[in-house]
Amino acid sequence: MKQNFDDMLARARESIESAQTEVTLQEARVRFLGKKGELTAIMKEMGRLSAEERPVIGALANQVKLTLEELFANRLAAIKEREIALRLEKERIDVTLPGRKQYRGSKHPITLVTEEISEIFLSLGFGIAEGPEVEKDFYNFEALNIPKDHPARDMQDTFYVSPEVVLRTHTSPVQIRTMLKHEPPVRVIAPGTVYRRDSDLTHSPMFHQIEGFLVDRHITFGDLKGILTAFVTQYFGRNIGVRFRPSFFPFTEPSAEVDMQCVICGGKGCRVCKNSGWLEILGSGMIDPEVFKSVNYDPAIYSGFAFGMGLERIAMLKYGVNDLRLFFENDMRFLRQF
Repeated sequence: MKQNFDDMLARARESIESAQTEVTLQEARVRFLGKKGELTAIMKEMGRLSAEERPVIGALANQVKLTLEELFANRLAAIKEREIALRLEKERIDVTLPGRKQYRGSKHPITLVTEEISEIFLSLGFGIAEGPEVEKDFYNFEALNIPKDHPARDMQDTFYVSPEVVLRTHTSPVQIRTMLKHEPPVRVIAPGTVYRRDSDLTHSPMFHQIEGFLVDRHITFGDLKGILTAFVTQYFGRNIGVRFRPSFFPFTEPSAEVDMQCVICGGKGCRVCKNSGWLEILGSGMIDPEVFKSVNYDPAIYSGFAFGMGLERIAMLKYGVNDLRLFFENDMRFLRQF
C-alpha cells in the first residue's frame, strides 16, 4: 500500500509541475484530492489492513495529503506570479501621453438665476416658502379671485389632473398656503416649477417662476415700487431704468407690469425690445381684498403687494439667450458656458 502512495505522489507531482494555467491545475487537484480522487480511492483500501498496520498507513496518508496540498499551493502562486509578469510586460503605460481632462460640473443657469434672485430678496428680509406642484383648484384659482369662467382656466392653458386638481400654472398658490398658515406680517418669496400648455421659442410647457408677497399694516404701492426697483437695479445694474405700467391681474388691484431698460441696446431701441427701449420682466400689484377674505385676513386692517417673474425670461436677458428651449435640451456645449 505504501508503494501505491509513492506511485500516486509521483504522478501528482508530474501533473502539478506540468500545469500552465489555474484551470489545468484545478483539474489535477480534483483528480488527486477530490472526493472521487486517487488519494480517496487508496484510503478506501485501508479497511483490509490489520489493526497494527492501520495507524502507520493512516499517518502516511495524512503526510501524502499535506505534501500534495503544499505542491498545489506553490504551483498556484507560481502561475499567478507568471500571469502578473506577462500582464506587466504587455500592458505598458505611455507616460508621455497627455492626461484625460476632468470636466468640472457646474450649476444649471436656471439654478444660478434662482439662487441669485433669492439672495437679493433674502437680503431685503424675505423668507422662502415652497408648495406642491400638483395643486388643488382652490389654491391655484378660487382663492386667487379667478372664477370658473376666467380664460386662465381654459384647457389650452392648464394641465388638468382632474376637475379639481391641476398642475399649478403659477407659484401664487404658495401665497395662499402661506397666508393660511401664518398671521401677518408675512414677507415671503416662492421659487418653483410651473406648467402651462404652451411651447415655442419663448415658451415651455414646464418653466420656473418666483412669486413674492408682503402683507402688513399700512403697506402701499410705494413699498411695492421701492422693493422691485431695488431688486432690478441690484440684479441688472444701478444705472438701469425701471418703469411701472398699469395692467390687470385677477388677484391684484391695482396691478402693474414692470419694465426695465433694454440691456441689449441701452434703451435706444432694437429687435429684442421691438424698438421700444424697454423689456417687460415681471407682473405685480396690490393684493386684492377678495384674496385676503379667502385666507381670513381683514382687508380693513392689512394690505400687501405681490409680484411674480419667469426665471427663464430673466436668464435669457442676463445671458443673452435667444431660444428658451436651450435651457431644457441638456446640450453640454451650451451648459458648459455656465
